[in-house]
Amino acid sequence: MTTAGLLFEAAGGLRRLVEHFLAAGSGASSQSLDVLVRLSRTPGARLRMSELADQISLTRSGLTRAVDRLEQQGLVERASCPEDGRGAFAVLTPAGARVMAELLPAHAAQLDEVFGGIFTIEEERTLTSLLRRLRDHVHAAATSGAGELDAPGGCPDAEGVG
Repeated sequence: MTTAGLLFEAAGGLRRLVEHFLAAGSGASSQSLDVLVRLSRTPGARLRMSELADQISLTRSGLTRAVDRLEQQGLVERASCPEDGRGAFAVLTPAGARVMAELLPAHAAQLDEVFGGIFTIEEERTLTSLLRRLRDHVHAAATSGAGELDAPGGCPDAEGVG
């Protein structure tokens, strides 16, 4: 109970730090940032909507609303999979990639400051490994297909769509 409680408290505190960072800078929400980071770090800058929902802390309907807002801002677009008409992709647009190119370095620096201030490099690597193992155990859907940030998701003919 203590370990889970500490993990939830730490995650909540980290989320609040990110929210303050975003409010002070871009005005984006942490949900929008989650979507944009996942897409920008995925080869082809696209993920199936279902995979994206599995990877971030949103319900499928919450993800739909977040992608709707990002689509209205011109940062993300939806694309269909030519091999599977049921599947839809969220695709980072060139405007979204520009926003991430501006936002990501400052966001990464903030996270480096937080983690670097309390962990050695080896401790951070160990924490990452342990959290990945925990995530894989409790949230297996996040690792199917494109669970890792750098793993491609989608259908084989998705290149060039969107």
